[in-house]
Amino acid sequence: MSIRELTLMGNPVLLEVAQPITDLDDPELQILIDDMVATMEEAAGIGIAAPQVGQSRRLIVALPIQDRNEEREPPMILLNPVLEPLDDEMVDGLEGCLSIPGLRGIVPRHRRVRYRALDRTGEPIEGIAEDLFARILQHEVDHLDGILFTMRMTDLRLLAMQSEAHYLARSEADSEAPEDDEEEAGPSA
Repeated sequence: MSIRELTLMGNPVLLEVAQPITDLDDPELQILIDDMVATMEEAAGIGIAAPQVGQSRRLIVALPIQDRNEEREPPMILLNPVLEPLDDEMVDGLEGCLSIPGLRGIVPRHRRVRYRALDRTGEPIEGIAEDLFARILQHEVDHLDGILFTMRMTDLRLLAMQSEAHYLARSEADSEAPEDDEEEAGPSA
């Protein structure tokens, strides 16, 4: 496993629609998967998409977690993922991105989604993701469609440097639950 260089905002590969993975027997695919896991872990991320390491391929790695501090299961590998919102419920949440270091913003996302994909061996997988895990999947699949989290924001006043993101988290908490004053910088995917 190697740590790959992260592709940063401004690189055209982040704005392209990634190509479907068709050759599941390609040994380079397994190397890419292992490298993406290592790169995500090295960067302390909770998700990563192939375009974030310069590869225009429909592949994501995501931690199936509901809380950034919970005990982590092994990351999920999703090839050619497809997401389907389960309802119209949208939730604002604080996001960051390994390809946009230092920035955080409030982004509306579906609270619940169904995901369908292939695992690293080519076997079909599907499930339902909620809350943080649903947010991670939507963020990463957006990368496969050439969309950065800043493009999903509805109010650019809710974009901040990471060091100042506690103001955004406080604002978000105030609007959803006045008694909650927890300050959070938000996860990076």
